[in-house]
Amino acid sequence: MEERGIATVSISLVRDNTKRIRPPRALWVPFELGRPFGAPNEPVFQTKVLRSVLALFERVDGPVILDDFDEDPPSGYSYDQVGSTCPISFLQARAETDASILQLVLDEIDRLRPWYNLAVEKRGRTTFGVGKLDIVDAVRFIAGFLDGTPDNPRDNITLGEALRFTSEDVKTWYFEAATAQPGETNSRAVADWFWGETSAGQLFLEVYPRIIENTDKGVHRVAKSQFIPRAQEHRLS
Repeated sequence: MEERGIATVSISLVRDNTKRIRPPRALWVPFELGRPFGAPNEPVFQTKVLRSVLALFERVDGPVILDDFDEDPPSGYSYDQVGSTCPISFLQARAETDASILQLVLDEIDRLRPWYNLAVEKRGRTTFGVGKLDIVDAVRFIAGFLDGTPDNPRDNITLGEALRFTSEDVKTWYFEAATAQPGETNSRAVADWFWGETSAGQLFLEVYPRIIENTDKGVHRVAKSQFIPRAQEHRLS
């Protein structure tokens, strides 16, 4: 289209991918996947995002333009959905048990599995599975970074891609399990539950400093841009 004289512009939700693809014009936004204009029902803010995207047409630098929309939605990242009013908490102080963080996550998965199965039954589908590992193997692979660099569980993708897919799968599995519970909730509440109240969230936080220093460039890239959402980075301090 560009070669035919038709200018194009896009919105990026994963900055690193866009940086590699190098489209002519793109605006990176720090929002949840699937919500390129931020939270719904905020037309003023969404218009601001749209105007920022269209403003890239006026730029004369290039040939590749990747700009950042460095502003959070005014009401945060929450949106209403059917699910648990208060997702059950499983996080246990490590001092109260002799279990490793991996074992705590595995025990947690056993307790959440009925909720996940109910979610699949109610929806008739799941978005879990892009990593091609079951949930137990996925968390074992991620936990392997606590002791160094684990073997790549898949021979057809890079180690960084394996980490990206499995980490997204684990979060997806937990989020679907949480929203199978009765009541109303929102995406931010479920995310806060995962990152603040589950052993799986704690595992991710403990793995992060290991993978951000990993010598594998793909693993480091995932750690830097995708492993922990921007809205949850305060938990690293």
